[in-house]
Amino acid sequence: MSGIASSLVSVIIPFYNAEAFLAETLDSLLNQSHSHWEAWLINDGSRDNSAQIAQEFAQKDARFRYHEQENAGVSAARNVGLGKMTGDFFCFLDADDVFPENSLADRLHIFQQDSAVEFVDGQVEVKDAQLKSVQSVWMPSFEGAPLADLVAITGRSFFGPTWMFRRLPNRTYAFVVGHTHGEDLLFYIQQAQYGGLYRYTKSTILNYRKGHGSAMSNLKGPEEG
Repeated sequence: MSGIASSLVSVIIPFYNAEAFLAETLDSLLNQSHSHWEAWLINDGSRDNSAQIAQEFAQKDARFRYHEQENAGVSAARNVGLGKMTGDFFCFLDADDVFPENSLADRLHIFQQDSAVEFVDGQVEVKDAQLKSVQSVWMPSFEGAPLADLVAITGRSFFGPTWMFRRLPNRTYAFVVGHTHGEDLLFYIQQAQYGGLYRYTKSTILNYRKGHGSAMSNLKGPEEG
C-alpha cells in the first residue's frame, strides 16, 4: 500500500453502558480489510461491564486505546477522542453499530481520488437489534460543498455520525457540549464552513442497529436541536 491507502485512520468510539453490543462493535474493527487504524475507546462513566470488555480488547491489541471519565455525555466523550487521535483521517463508530469489513478502505479510496475531498460518506443499512434483517437502506444523494445541504436538513448528505474526515493541520475539531439532539449535524456544519467537498462510496460503510434510543434515529430531533 502507498499514500492514502496506507494512512492511519482514527476511530472514535464513545460508550456508556454498552456491554450488550460493544464486543461485536470492536470485533468489526478487527475484521477491517484496512488494518492501519487506532480506536479510541472512551468510557463515559459506564456502570455495567463495558469497561472490562473494552480493556480486554485493549490488552489484546495495542490499536485499541482505552480512556475512562466521569459521565459527561457523548459530545464530551467524542471530544476526548478528537483530542487524542493521531490519524491522518478519522471517523466515529457508535458502540452498538458495526462496520462492514471494507468500511475504512472504501472511504479512503474516495479520498484518494480527489485532494479537495474532506468528507466521505457511504451507504447505511438500518438493521434490527440482532443485525440480521435489513429494515431500510440510506444512500447519500449529494456531492459537493455540503454546508447548504446540511443547514437545509435535506437528509441527502446526513444520516448520523457516518462521515470520515480528512484531518487537516491547524483545524479545531470539537463538538459543542450540552446538546441532546443534533450534535453530529452541528459538528458537520461547523466543519463544512471551512470549505472542502463531500463525496460518498456506494458500498455499505455502516450497519446501524435500530431501536436503542439513539438521538440520531430520526431527523426531527436534530431539527429541534
